Amino acid sequence: MTLPQGLLTDPFLQLPTPTSVKVVWFTEFAGYKHMIDYGENLTQTVFATTSKLTRTREDQQSRVGKQTQDGEVYQYPVKRQIWRHEAEVNNLTAGNRISYRVTSVREDGESFSSNVFSLAPNPIPGKPLKILLTSDHQIKPMVAANLQKVVETIGQVDAVWFAGDLANIPDRASEWFDDNRGGAFFPCLQGRAHYEMAYNDQKTIYTGGAIIQYAPIFTCIGNHEVMGRFAKEGSLNGEFNDTIPRTAALNLYGEASLKENSFNTDTYEEIFTLPQSMEGGKTYYAVSFGDVRLVVLYATNMWRYISSDAGHKGKYSEPEAKLTNPENWGYGQHIYEPIAKGSKQYNWLVQELNSSEFKQAKYKVVMLHHPPHTLGDNIIPAYTDPVQIIERDEDDNIKAVRYEYPKQADYIIRDVLPLLEAAGVQLVFFGHSHLWNRFCSSSGMHFIETSNVGNSYGAAYGDKQRKNLPPWHSQDYVAIGDPYGLEPVMPTIAPILDEKGQAMPYIASNDITVFSIFDTGTGTVSSYRFDTRKPDGEVIKFDEFKIVSG
Repeated sequence: MTLPQGLLTDPFLQLPTPTSVKVVWFTEFAGYKHMIDYGENLTQTVFATTSKLTRTREDQQSRVGKQTQDGEVYQYPVKRQIWRHEAEVNNLTAGNRISYRVTSVREDGESFSSNVFSLAPNPIPGKPLKILLTSDHQIKPMVAANLQKVVETIGQVDAVWFAGDLANIPDRASEWFDDNRGGAFFPCLQGRAHYEMAYNDQKTIYTGGAIIQYAPIFTCIGNHEVMGRFAKEGSLNGEFNDTIPRTAALNLYGEASLKENSFNTDTYEEIFTLPQSMEGGKTYYAVSFGDVRLVVLYATNMWRYISSDAGHKGKYSEPEAKLTNPENWGYGQHIYEPIAKGSKQYNWLVQELNSSEFKQAKYKVVMLHHPPHTLGDNIIPAYTDPVQIIERDEDDNIKAVRYEYPKQADYIIRDVLPLLEAAGVQLVFFGHSHLWNRFCSSSGMHFIETSNVGNSYGAAYGDKQRKNLPPWHSQDYVAIGDPYGLEPVMPTIAPILDEKGQAMPYIASNDITVFSIFDTGTGTVSSYRFDTRKPDGEVIKFDEFKIVSG
């Protein structure tokens, strides 16, 4: 599906209510008129409000336009001018889907219109829905194939739940809109991707799926939605990796420029119109959608390299060359938004779990980025504030800075999960480790991680150990299995076999991609796999489980 000239994206749907839904699209011109035509014969019109993205840039690592190698066009970050248009379609009737298209008029009077799509308001309780569970797209190799197979297999879904890591570098505009490798975020979710995959000299072009033109998307913040200290590094990659905790930034720079000198989610928040909480704004919220109460948490931390030997700011230590200047420390895998007991987010969660909207919902689901239970690497170290240990010599000079993460202080396990268990949450959905696996607690609460869209890092199962352990031995860092004692659930229909012919309770592959669908009509979560090495092969449903309604 070709994008009409002049539009940077097709329209996509946001924030449905029982009688309305918002429509958003982007252009690279401010224009003087942007509107939606909708209804029978598209005879009704509503005008959009326009805003400008404030931090979108391209740099030497962008793959956009004529730049196919580092530094061909851009030698440093350069501002990219992008405008966002949003209009609300009102007076809708539940269950009634209507046609719409968007039009933008450029300053010279030339107009550009999208194709015609359809929209609907928030579904009423009792209506069966099919909801796509996905995460960790990040320009990964199998995203376009994955989403194309969603549409070919399921048809039109009713919503998308996205458990974080939408793009790779959130301020790099082309990763959202027009990366020239053909797999940017919006093209993949709008059926306009052009991603080539080759196997045994057979090349296949995948286009993704036209999904979010018809279905609202609800997202949460992962570590790849967070940018670091603004413009202190010479590339967007460097800036992304340059986050420090707000407490450290306050000591180093003061209150006036705290966000600029620590981290921000500005581009993510400017792109999406999401439900909001009074305490967390768009960063954590709850929303009712049909029979579901979806609770979205802001639970992610900075991902760091294992070792600091190559000068990286490490998970477990600071590089030796930077020991004398705390401004250049990374402060370990620091947490972005507190969620421990007593924090603002924790108190909000307690209030939400006691709300009538939550208690009355048939299905109670929590979405976050960081895994509570997984076979993946990224659950190590524990989700807790790094304990900084500074070693000094006899002259009080710093000779080492290292970090410990006590397993018993994992905030998700210690503080959050007991709340969810007590409140009757049936499903916890997350990403981050780029694989598929699932678990079930003794109370019957299900956990699913369905983020295998390319660039998998494997699974710690059998004799395969995690790769991100510290150089010292400690029971705080578990090498194999789920660190918190749950056994993975074997797929119920068609598990993949390992080289010994044994069934595996996970999929961690750079050839086989996975997606999952929550069907609220039957209360089932079904997972499907597709082998990209066999472009003409079938999509296989390999697992299904049923959620007991509350």
